[in-house]
Amino acid sequence: MTISEQLNTLKSQLPEHVTLVAVSKTKPVSAIMEAYNCGQRIFGENKIQEMVDKHEQLPKDIEWHMIGHVQRNKVKYMADFVNLIHGVDSFKLLKEINKQAQKHNRTINCLLQIKIAEEDSKFGMSANDAKALITSEALSTLQNVCITGVMGMATFTEDTNQIEKEFQYLKTTFETLKPLQTENCNLQTISMGMSGDYELAIKNGSTMIRVGSSIFGARNYSEQ
Repeated sequence: MTISEQLNTLKSQLPEHVTLVAVSKTKPVSAIMEAYNCGQRIFGENKIQEMVDKHEQLPKDIEWHMIGHVQRNKVKYMADFVNLIHGVDSFKLLKEINKQAQKHNRTINCLLQIKIAEEDSKFGMSANDAKALITSEALSTLQNVCITGVMGMATFTEDTNQIEKEFQYLKTTFETLKPLQTENCNLQTISMGMSGDYELAIKNGSTMIRVGSSIFGARNYSEQ
């Protein structure tokens, strides 16, 4: 199947309330344009430099989502155009995003990454840390960021019961945090689910899925 066919098939299966982020990391501009010409406007990258390069070459109505782990010293490179940063896992990072957004006189939307997986390799904050951040006075001083939801990455396993349990934990965390929202914290989004488990994620409350290989085919890391 072509990229267009894969994308149309996937979109036809998604409930209206679920936003599709087409994960285009390692994929060429030509592949992104094929998806773009099919109506897709939201693309996710996990390396800032790669996203910057693609942003420069592609139509400006694309919404770019940073879905990978973010190093504070690289925020400045994407601060003028990034639409949503999925992986905010500390107040220090949020503070840097705010600082760089201020330079461009814009507000950057962010998701708090909650650690839901048992793997040590996954980043994220605890539900308690997220609660402390949202209710802190320090957050109210950051006028150029808005926390719009939460994100989580499930354990890489074949055990669907475990994955479902982790998705349910993120949904519960979201429901716990939602009433605490403030001027710059308006929780709407639960970003969870990828190519292998997005159907399970939607069943458990996801409102945003990050899908790459089911649209673009397997990634070729040797191109990196």
